[in-house]
Amino acid sequence: MENTDILISGAGIAGPALAYWLRRHGFNPTVVERAPAPRPGGQAVDLRGAGRTVIERMGLMERARTLCVEQRGIALVDTRGRHTARVPVELFEGEGIVSELEILRGDLADLLREATDGVEYLWDDTVTALDQDAAGVTVRFERSPARRFALVIGADGLHSVVRRLAFGPERDHYRPLGGYHSWFTVHDPALARDLDSWFLMYNAPGGLVAAARPGRLPGEVKASLGFRSGPLDLDRRDDTAQRRLLAARFAGTGWEVDRLLTAMATADDFAFDSFGQIHLERYSRGRVALLGDAGYSPSPITGLGTSLALVGAYLLAGELASAAGDFRTAYARYEELMRPYVTRAQELPPGGVNGYAPDSALMIRLRAASMRWMGRWPLRPILAAQFAKAGAIALPDYPLPAHA
Repeated sequence: MENTDILISGAGIAGPALAYWLRRHGFNPTVVERAPAPRPGGQAVDLRGAGRTVIERMGLMERARTLCVEQRGIALVDTRGRHTARVPVELFEGEGIVSELEILRGDLADLLREATDGVEYLWDDTVTALDQDAAGVTVRFERSPARRFALVIGADGLHSVVRRLAFGPERDHYRPLGGYHSWFTVHDPALARDLDSWFLMYNAPGGLVAAARPGRLPGEVKASLGFRSGPLDLDRRDDTAQRRLLAARFAGTGWEVDRLLTAMATADDFAFDSFGQIHLERYSRGRVALLGDAGYSPSPITGLGTSLALVGAYLLAGELASAAGDFRTAYARYEELMRPYVTRAQELPPGGVNGYAPDSALMIRLRAASMRWMGRWPLRPILAAQFAKAGAIALPDYPLPAHA
């Protein structure tokens, strides 16, 4: 492979992780990101299973631990804030609903990006066209001049631009799961103290879910609002309409919801999206391949998106190195290794969206009862098998060049 230039679209988790491993293996990655600058904060994500192993192999675990959020576990609350069920972190040896290692998405992205010293980042830009030929790919950008790359990797999330350009419209690959969710930061020291380091979740009839969990900084709370729904005619980029929709649906539903809605109105990190998965027959087309949510989003309900992103980055870079840049061989091997892992990760936990957002008072009570039984037979082995999916892959050892 004479041309070692590889373009990665997306500077979230998957993109910088891939850039790190490609550079270690002797390739020359460039990362393009639509956002004008790194996105701070975000919600907590898990470091578990094989994803944790990848972070350890990168030599970043010690630093990651210093950035982790302190959480005692998850607890369901009623309208008065009383705990109706708890699952402490220790119940599943740190691999349960709340992992032993929870880190804010922005902190993990920063950690990965800092490890890619020397990698070129193109901020505030995006890919607009891909022209593949026998020798490489001509990439056109919204702002930067056109450039040539040997390969292009789409690591640009659920609504991937690279996937649309190379694989066709999103509707052909996206499977909605029947709900929407939003997340944002609340700066409220009193509410942060009330959490007492628990991730609190409140359900209301109609399939409404409100949640608040500790942030890393003093007085910081990471909030989310979710609800069950069929497809809505909403502009994905119109956050004013999205906030208005949430305010109308959640107003007066109890617990601390009105407090969260007040904070949501001015939150500068507000985000909103649907619950959905990406299913593709293949993760590559010609010289273009997909990674993370762009290629196989499992949805936040599974809690395995970060593990898929980190593992996929490690395998894709390792296979490109093992095949000496023969992308056809590397892509085929990447798919062979990832596909079974992805298939298991995309299996929804018991109840799926219905379990996450029960729609009646009776189902809410039954959900709390089932959570109280999670540590007992027969639920414990069922849930243990669900959580074990994060480690359900044997990672190869890829030798690194001497200079690495």
